[in-house]
Amino acid sequence: DVQLQASGGGLVQAGGSLRLSCAASGFTFDNYIVGWFRQAPGKEREGLSCISTSADITYYADSVKGRFTISSDNAKNTVYLQMNSLKPEDTAVYYCAVVSLDRAWAFVVGGMDSWGKGTLVTVSS
Repeated sequence: DVQLQASGGGLVQAGGSLRLSCAASGFTFDNYIVGWFRQAPGKEREGLSCISTSADITYYADSVKGRFTISSDNAKNTVYLQMNSLKPEDTAVYYCAVVSLDRAWAFVVGGMDSWGKGTLVTVSS
């Protein structure tokens, strides 16, 4: 049973940093794409970044490129999203999700195989 647990959200001032964690269990951590998404109130879900569990493939949306960094610790079955230079418009519920590597394209359309519960990030101005 695939389980994903996102954590690390909280309240931070603009310009600050947070690190989100996505702990995965119930599946072998090889050959998957783990992605981070967010959804702000009244807005569509947005794919932010993803990484292959071999860590040789990463992707960033333009909205977070240069500010967010995704990384993977396979020994801990955990993917991180380091978020720097946070802006009020980054306020949202952040989710992690996983899809098999052979369906990596699914990240683009949000068609992931499994989703974790979200963690709320609030950036104050």
